[in-house]
Amino acid sequence: MRNGGRISAAIDVLRDVLERHQPIKVAMRDWGKRARYAGSTDRAWVSGLVLDALRRRNSAAHHMGHGDARALVLGTLSIAWGWNARDIEQACYDDHGPTPLTNDERSRLIMAPDPAAPLHAQGDYPEWMTPYMQRVFGPDMVIEAQAMAVRADVDLRVNTLKSDAEKAALPLKSVKAEPSKLLVNAYHIPARDPTMREDSIEGIPAFSRGWVEVQDAGSQIAAAAANARPDEQVMDYCAGGGGKTLALAAQMEGKGQIHAYDIDGKRLSALIPRLKRSGAHNVQLVHPSEGNSLEPLVGQMDLVFVDAPCTGTGTWRRRPDSKWRIKPAQLEKRIQDQREILQAASTYVKPGGRLLYATCSFLIEEDEDRVAEFLAGAPEFVERDAAEAAVASGALTAHGASVVRKFRGPTGSVRLTPRRAGTDGFFFALLERRV
Repeated sequence: MRNGGRISAAIDVLRDVLERHQPIKVAMRDWGKRARYAGSTDRAWVSGLVLDALRRRNSAAHHMGHGDARALVLGTLSIAWGWNARDIEQACYDDHGPTPLTNDERSRLIMAPDPAAPLHAQGDYPEWMTPYMQRVFGPDMVIEAQAMAVRADVDLRVNTLKSDAEKAALPLKSVKAEPSKLLVNAYHIPARDPTMREDSIEGIPAFSRGWVEVQDAGSQIAAAAANARPDEQVMDYCAGGGGKTLALAAQMEGKGQIHAYDIDGKRLSALIPRLKRSGAHNVQLVHPSEGNSLEPLVGQMDLVFVDAPCTGTGTWRRRPDSKWRIKPAQLEKRIQDQREILQAASTYVKPGGRLLYATCSFLIEEDEDRVAEFLAGAPEFVERDAAEAAVASGALTAHGASVVRKFRGPTGSVRLTPRRAGTDGFFFALLERRV
């Protein structure tokens, strides 16, 4: 396909996402069925442009004076991909290209980005979230938000039950992985140019053998702060797909017991093949529909890990469509969920045990506020230094330790962001139940 046809395809796919409210994967799949002639490079090019248009939705709309699919795609080519107006106009005359530029489009594509644009347009976040962004980031909110509007890197956790960083180095060369700057047993794959097809991690032998797992570095650092130890009794209270469960199992060297609990049986069942691949044999899946009860575990856990359901603001780089779906009512619902989950999970912590509360959100309302509210009603718990716990685990490099300590809050909790640490947005706090 020539670039004009690819641009037209991106406009069509984005229109399905915006107007028909289709998930990106569904819209791309439907387009692929209609465009059997499109090769893997074409699909990567179209997908990359659609995702970047969603990442830069506000700034592209402000630049072009309109927020429809065509305006967003053309604006993204200009402000994010660096195309000049002449190149864009030439692509419009390709076979199957979009209709020629209007005079207004042409003049806007020539203009430099507006330095006086509204903050939510500069930062590419929903306008209603401005006070929330100001609360957490203050004067840095625009540059913090801009760092969330780019393509995300890929992080790999080396599964120490089967391998180590040195052993995994050679097979990971095929996907251009580099040793992590933050973690000892981890690798990092820099984000590709959006027009390029990404290498398939699942297709390399190191993945199928269970040597590595895809897991964001921020998530790995939160797991390190939990510092699960061999022979402990551990509960992953909102286990989901099991990324944290597998990280905790590796920390425990396959010893002790992990109870992976989630109310979503479908998500929890996805952990089964991952467990087999990882070689973790100390994990028990717990789902209420199967008659499993957590009652015998009350007050018995050395560690309870709570990766609480949240708005997912920290994952905007990877899921840019979710950025525009979040509404105030959804935030309020998540806050109530977090209150209930934190209270319920705390009952399983034994005296002297630990509770690690984490979210993939950067919002104080889902993070520090929830911890402070919980502690106010649970005098038996006290907050500990999560940054130092992560460092003490031995999982961090010297640079990683420096980053975590730098972004430790006044109570010991840690907030990581793409700008601060090169990770997804992630928050974690460590609580201890006093004897």
